[in-house]
Amino acid sequence: MTPRRRIGPWRIVLVVGIVGVALGFGAVATNAFGAGDKFERLIAKIDRLIVGTPPPDRATRPTVDVTPQPSVEPTPTPASLPPGATPTPAPTPVPRVAVDYVLPVEPNSVFAHELRKDWCAPAGVQMTLATLGLGNTTEDFQREIAGRIHEWETYADSHNYEWGPAAMADALAAYGAPGYEIHAFRSRGDAVRDAAIAIEKTGSPVILLAWKGAHTWVMTGYRAEADPAVFPDAVMTGAYILDPWYPWNSSIWGPSDPPGTFQDWPEMERNFLPWKRPEGAYPDRDGKYIIVVPTLPAPGTN
Repeated sequence: MTPRRRIGPWRIVLVVGIVGVALGFGAVATNAFGAGDKFERLIAKIDRLIVGTPPPDRATRPTVDVTPQPSVEPTPTPASLPPGATPTPAPTPVPRVAVDYVLPVEPNSVFAHELRKDWCAPAGVQMTLATLGLGNTTEDFQREIAGRIHEWETYADSHNYEWGPAAMADALAAYGAPGYEIHAFRSRGDAVRDAAIAIEKTGSPVILLAWKGAHTWVMTGYRAEADPAVFPDAVMTGAYILDPWYPWNSSIWGPSDPPGTFQDWPEMERNFLPWKRPEGAYPDRDGKYIIVVPTLPAPGTN
């Protein structure tokens, strides 16, 4: 691999000056058309170059491609058994009834608004940790999490560097919540079903990569027409979401919703979209629904 060349400070200063003139200092100051936000992100990236070269293209957590579970086969009848075989008694069937499940936590008590428009990932990690009793919702804690990104960032995880789903899983492990994995699905229904099963099984929230992978949602519960842990074909009807964008309004995605809002299926279809990032290809994620899902019981539970 060709080593990345360090950019001299004088060239960086020149670039900043040119970009500042191009954007117009008035536009930056007033954030007209988002110019201030863009300039802030540019400065952050240039600052990364001044501090040192970008992070090495090191190994990162794998994205697990998940195949949906097959439908449960019926118990064999006596006619289909070999001669002399005794049929296994059929278990008492579980009724197929609607399920409305949410983690036992008050949404506002674990909600954290992202302090910067590109900090949805550290805010999502923060809310997940708060839900698990491993962190708080203060601005200082969010800044602490965001400030540790260089411990976890890799090019494979995010071609923009900084936060990707693997960095979020590493951050959760660093603060006492190991076992989170990146799962990829070819259908939205399978992704939300897997998330629902994990929430109920582990007592932990799931992180959804919304807005084509550009945004972080924390899922704390779900509704379905049947228990997805029992019925693999259960139809999911929506999810309970903590959106760190709240209370901001997006010119693309519209107004955000308060903590713990139930997002029905049309809203899931509008916001939870297949991964597609403009900065380059991610072969194991592109075109798939990505979630960061717990695989171990929540800390402090049996």
